Amino acid sequence: MFISQAFAQTAAPAGSTSSSMLSLLPLVLMFVVLYFIMIRPQMKKQKEHKAMVEALAKGDEVVIAGGVLGKIAKVGDSYLGIEVSNGVELQVQRQAVVQVMPKGTYK
Repeated sequence: MFISQAFAQTAAPAGSTSSSMLSLLPLVLMFVVLYFIMIRPQMKKQKEHKAMVEALAKGDEVVIAGGVLGKIAKVGDSYLGIEVSNGVELQVQRQAVVQVMPKGTYK
């Protein structure tokens, strides 16, 4: 009563392979656009951040992830000592550095 009858499909015509390839074309185009709009710029940004973190040196003025501005006092392999005030030093991971500020920003 609520179920319609199922009918077997007839054989596909001989030229249907090109139409099936055309049906995949929008999906392929979506992935190409997604790569160039989202994935590639994100990879470039990660590469730039990695280079910035590796180039950090003592005396650089930086902003860490919490928005705190300070001067690098100690440099280690994976941690930095950031002086945020006279006698106040924070120990943070290198990856927590968001931006290197121009000299003279932090006094």
